[in-house]
Amino acid sequence: MSIQTKNLTYEEFLKLPEMKRRYEVVNGELIYMTPSPTPSHQMISRTLFRVLDHFVADRELGEVLYAPLDILIQQNPLRTRQPDLLFISKERLAIVGEHMIEGGPDLIVEILSPANTRLDLEEKLKDYGSINVRECWFVSPEAQTVEVLKFTSGRFERIGLYGLGDVITSEVLPGLHLKVEGALGQK
Repeated sequence: MSIQTKNLTYEEFLKLPEMKRRYEVVNGELIYMTPSPTPSHQMISRTLFRVLDHFVADRELGEVLYAPLDILIQQNPLRTRQPDLLFISKERLAIVGEHMIEGGPDLIVEILSPANTRLDLEEKLKDYGSINVRECWFVSPEAQTVEVLKFTSGRFERIGLYGLGDVITSEVLPGLHLKVEGALGQK
């Protein structure tokens, strides 16, 4: 089956067969993401999912979901993103659609690869800000840091840049205290 990848509409996107490769849609064009994640990336993703899901479930705060899962940024031209993890508070669960997330999650977690550029991250922040994502974490396995940003007054501001030995806190998940080593899957 041939798939048109230019000027894809929202309706055409919903009819696409499931694909084995991860992609996002930017201005109607399928953009394949970097090669499949490394084992290290997946272990960090799994660790963060377990920690966040346990914290959220114990307090009945909402749902923690993981990639691949599309977030609709805009319908025309179609634009989607696929963060590694996301948290949606119970007050915002109505954004969970049949095919994708149709609004801004409370928290987005992106695990960076060496291929990510600052421009890539700025584009993602612009998209996430446009749908009112409240907080974003950029986890860098290479730098062994977690950057936490919050959306306020129409832009993202850095809350903190946490390194080894530091404890990550979250305004979206008050009471969460996570050592950077724990976030990176280290002991």
